[in-house]
Amino acid sequence: MNILYIGGGFVGACSAAVSADSGHNVLVYDIDKNKVEKLGSQDKAQIESCIFEDGLSDLLIRNHERIRFTTDYDDVVSFVEIASTIFMCLPTPEIGETGESDLSFYNDALAKLINIFLKRNGEAQSSYILLVNKSTVPVELIDAAQEMMDVAGVNNVSVVSNPEFLVEGKAIENSIHPDRVVVGALKQQDFDIMRELYQRFYTSSSVSYLEVNPKEAAAGKLLSNYYMFHKLMACFDVAGRTAEAFSDISFESLRTIITTDKRVNPWGLYDSLYAGGSCLIKDARSLSFQLQKQGKSTELIDEVYKANKRQLRLFLERAEAEAMYDFTGKTVAVLGLSFKQDTNDVRNSPAFDILSFLQDKGVS
Repeated sequence: MNILYIGGGFVGACSAAVSADSGHNVLVYDIDKNKVEKLGSQDKAQIESCIFEDGLSDLLIRNHERIRFTTDYDDVVSFVEIASTIFMCLPTPEIGETGESDLSFYNDALAKLINIFLKRNGEAQSSYILLVNKSTVPVELIDAAQEMMDVAGVNNVSVVSNPEFLVEGKAIENSIHPDRVVVGALKQQDFDIMRELYQRFYTSSSVSYLEVNPKEAAAGKLLSNYYMFHKLMACFDVAGRTAEAFSDISFESLRTIITTDKRVNPWGLYDSLYAGGSCLIKDARSLSFQLQKQGKSTELIDEVYKANKRQLRLFLERAEAEAMYDFTGKTVAVLGLSFKQDTNDVRNSPAFDILSFLQDKGVS
């Protein structure tokens, strides 16, 4: 199959690499020339300096004949003529701390694609194309995207939701051996095309292949990330407070008691200081924003967000109070800025809040 990826960031690059490794012909478009040059360089060091993700460079180098990166939109115009599927892998960052998603990247990309759709096949628009939302988007964007195309007069292009569930640092492994694949569509034809695309997963006994409607797929992604965020906070905040409140109680003992229950998955029950990264915080707040717009209560979601902020503040206060250490005037080395190990992603990294705290203390 001929597959176009709009956006060559973490999601787009990793997903495209696995598509090429599955035998598909892939074009990845991105506006960042430096990124495109590095990802298409066939040089391991260059690729990893752009996106440090275990296995990504190996896949891109091994499948270089089936995957191409470009900043030239004329390449996109030509490729749409033969494409069966277009994946939208664009950032949808939060606007401030409102929970509202900035959809400008998505809407701009869709507007450009609409112009191409209208002119394809000599303006006959005879080829059938799936426009697949891979990035996390608001639930109602599915309808909005389809309406934009319908109003413009686009024919034979259908919107599908196929959210990613990648874990940074293990994205390639997750893509090749996923726990689940979720496809949200309204037409059997669309499900059939996605089954062909994901044949290795659709027929696998070890993968949960779930076919739902597009809104369910989009909402399911938001809820999955919120649930993981909530689980992290339950351990950080509640178990941590319990261990601090009573003498002779260790966090690790509490964790062991909880996780030896076979009903409880131990993932996320860590003694850590903050849940960072580009997904959990943003998606939880996006879910809260969307529910509030519908007049629904969001106290639990909002409290999880506050607990995360509180946990970082408590960590910094403990460094001063329990260690009795005065940061004032000290010179401090900070080793590592990414939000977690095995990635170079610094989005929502607690390291920057810690640096700000230290600077306020006069640290150099």
